[in-house]
Amino acid sequence: MDALAGLLEGPRARGAFMIRACFDPPWCIRVEDRAPLTIMLVVRGEAWVMPDGQERTLLRAGDLAIARGPDPYTCADSPATEPQAVILPGGECAYPDGRSLKGHRDLGVRSWGDRPDGSTVLLIGTYLMQGEITGRLLDALPPLLSLTSREWKCPLTPILAEEIVRDEPGQEVVLDRLLDLLVIAALRAWFSRPEAEAPAWYRALADPVVGRVLRLVQDDPAHPWTVASLAAKAGVSRAALARRFTELVGEPPMAYLTGWRLALAADRLRDSADTIGAIAHQVGYGSAFALSTAFKRVYGVSPQEHRTGGAPTVPRGTVT
Repeated sequence: MDALAGLLEGPRARGAFMIRACFDPPWCIRVEDRAPLTIMLVVRGEAWVMPDGQERTLLRAGDLAIARGPDPYTCADSPATEPQAVILPGGECAYPDGRSLKGHRDLGVRSWGDRPDGSTVLLIGTYLMQGEITGRLLDALPPLLSLTSREWKCPLTPILAEEIVRDEPGQEVVLDRLLDLLVIAALRAWFSRPEAEAPAWYRALADPVVGRVLRLVQDDPAHPWTVASLAAKAGVSRAALARRFTELVGEPPMAYLTGWRLALAADRLRDSADTIGAIAHQVGYGSAFALSTAFKRVYGVSPQEHRTGGAPTVPRGTVT
């Protein structure tokens, strides 16, 4: 499993917040939902996306933007337009003065705004959960990234536009999978750009030696890997692997393996009912005690506390 696959193999979209937003100018929406990731695709018209304290971006028809949470941002027809609504956690909507907007501006199935055929139409998908594997990827993203229609053609746009307004059995699952496909395709396109400043571990996947080692530990974290066994698989000496891996990834092979194992454990603690002992064996630890010791050293809480919601969002000392 490579790092991009980890985005989907960890906490995949489950009941993601999906909406077709339709506006006529002037319009302005303040987003304070603290969601880990939101993707916006402009179907018609244009929209300014303005993260607090960051450079603003103008999106035109066919353009796409991804906002990394939890910091707030504003979407509007113009930077000068004052907010007319605030999006809160859980997709709740309110007027800027705090009064509830529930039920107001509803336009039908997953549609919201001024009128269904508004001059600006955006398709918006929001992930509501974040896991530790996902965090390694999200931490590498800027607060806002964008791709223009000239840089990337999105074949999923007409499919998503058609599916988002359907109300049929199983439709949430269909939309979740479409959102996953859209995000992974957009991130692949983004990371392929030199100016994207992809994280070291992502760039290292292209290296014939380090890339092979990364895939080995990602695909089989439970294997009792050592620097010697990884070096043998890569066809280099232990010293050469340690030097090259540290230079390209930013940490030694065993440190990366430990971080990957604990990230997997963190996800499985939240997303499965497996015992701590079973999870320990799945990710390469000999016992629940061994996993608990390593987990608490990095995350600051025990696996059980993490499972019940007591873990920090960012591991202590993690290199991303």
